[in-house]
Amino acid sequence: MPDVVFSVDQAKSMRDQVVPGHNRWHPDIPPAATVRPGSSIRIECREWTDAQIGNNDSANDVRDVYLDGCHMLSGPIAIEGAEPGDLLVVDILDLGPVPQEIGDAPGQGWGYTGIFSKANGGGFLTDQYPDAYKAIWDFSGQKATSRHIPGVSYTGITHPGLFGTAPSPELLAKWNDRERALIATDPDRVPPLALPPLEAAVLGGTATGEMLAGIARDGARTVPPRENGGNHDIKNFTRGSRVFYPVHHRGALFSGGDLHFSQGDGEITFCGAIEMGGFIDFHVDLIKGGMETYGVTTNPILMPGNVEPRYSEFVTFIGISVDHETNTNHYNDATVAYRNACLNAIEYLKKFGYSGAQAYLLLGSAPIEGRVSGVVDIPNACCSLYLPTAIFDFDITPSASGPTMADRGACAVSS
Repeated sequence: MPDVVFSVDQAKSMRDQVVPGHNRWHPDIPPAATVRPGSSIRIECREWTDAQIGNNDSANDVRDVYLDGCHMLSGPIAIEGAEPGDLLVVDILDLGPVPQEIGDAPGQGWGYTGIFSKANGGGFLTDQYPDAYKAIWDFSGQKATSRHIPGVSYTGITHPGLFGTAPSPELLAKWNDRERALIATDPDRVPPLALPPLEAAVLGGTATGEMLAGIARDGARTVPPRENGGNHDIKNFTRGSRVFYPVHHRGALFSGGDLHFSQGDGEITFCGAIEMGGFIDFHVDLIKGGMETYGVTTNPILMPGNVEPRYSEFVTFIGISVDHETNTNHYNDATVAYRNACLNAIEYLKKFGYSGAQAYLLLGSAPIEGRVSGVVDIPNACCSLYLPTAIFDFDITPSASGPTMADRGACAVSS
């Protein structure tokens, strides 16, 4: 087994670990460990909310989740000899839930998918589904099933939602400047356009005193992906993948978490993957001067692994960049188009007995494929959503006999 360079006791908060992690991006967060290029390492992770969500039949915990302290990241891990301009080469050797444990924390035999309420961040379809909902998923090997979405079983494409390198002080300042400028265009929007630095609930690893105060004052929130990598939520970032991360700060300071048992393209409910704690094994190396050599200036490069389940039959839903309720055309807007593809899939699944919230949770967590199919045929962008038919234990394809309507139970709702 690779050397464990960041360990987690799942019975304790990330704040109470022997070496705590962090929940902001900042170059001054001290490394939790240092490794050499060519090393194989294991990083253990808490679930991204620090296990605020329980294995129960109420979505009140999703509604009331405290987001100021998220995400809980393991690390940083310094790489000997890494300098700005290098590429950090990261191979994912293995990852999964907490090994051989059943317990109360997500990842200990189970995980969850949540629809965030509009007042607490919302999701991709927050105007249509403004309230909080939840589905609990049980793990059996590579399979996931849910008492809240019966009739469905699928192989999880396990992957981390979030890993990245530390920003330089200059890059961090750029992030904060541009995101504050975006917020200023509509400062009272709900949910907000972006999340600026926040001193409340900051966790800066082993930093204390003035160093921790600086991290709290200027540290970037971890919700969006940025030039360092971060919260990409790419479902194919799985075992066998190789990622080339730009190095912006000495030592690279590599860290992350937000492990997922499965996810659909877009992670549309915001908490749309099957969230869990667990472990991830990496091999790390360096390409000296690789950023200039390969023209990597703004984002990492990913070579996906080959372990995803290969589905051969789909029901595919199409969306275009039109607001059908107001008959308003949006010019080549892929976001509007994909939203419509999702809504069309939800309306379809409701004909088989699922509630809209159940269908929404399913599309966020199941291995659906989302594609930008066309952005040149003005004025309408076209996006498509491929829903594998094999994940259902009944036939969902259209036929002359009509859909098989049945009682599909209910997801967890908030009171």
